[in-house]
Amino acid sequence: MTTTTDLDRTVETYLAFWNADGDEQRRIAAAVFAPDVEHRAPIGVTTGVGPLVEFRRQLTAEIGAITVTARRAPDLHNDRARVPWDIVLADGTSIGTGTDVLELDGDGRVRAITTFIDRPPAGFDLHAHGEEEPARAG
Repeated sequence: MTTTTDLDRTVETYLAFWNADGDEQRRIAAAVFAPDVEHRAPIGVTTGVGPLVEFRRQLTAEIGAITVTARRAPDLHNDRARVPWDIVLADGTSIGTGTDVLELDGDGRVRAITTFIDRPPAGFDLHAHGEEEPARAG
């Protein structure tokens, strides 16, 4: 059974993943995500850790250094966490907010992420992205 303390720790590690690069990010990913983690977001659906690492890499390549922070404490119950987040540029400017709902597996690792965009970054069209078949890690 997943405890509130376990969920809190998983959420902290999850946020650390989005703020890390390279080997550190891969180390964090191995600890926090199930190997077949599914990510459902307005931009599409992916399966596996590799696509999450690549998404983060593409995001920072496009907009520069970012920090993902929790806007408030997550809501926790059973094996779920609702994490409201903010994407902040190096100069402190918030460029987007959203909410991720995390689902944990029996080992306490994130097995599914559902992302809702509350305030998209400028120029991001939520409706320009369609549902596609999940991308699989290779």
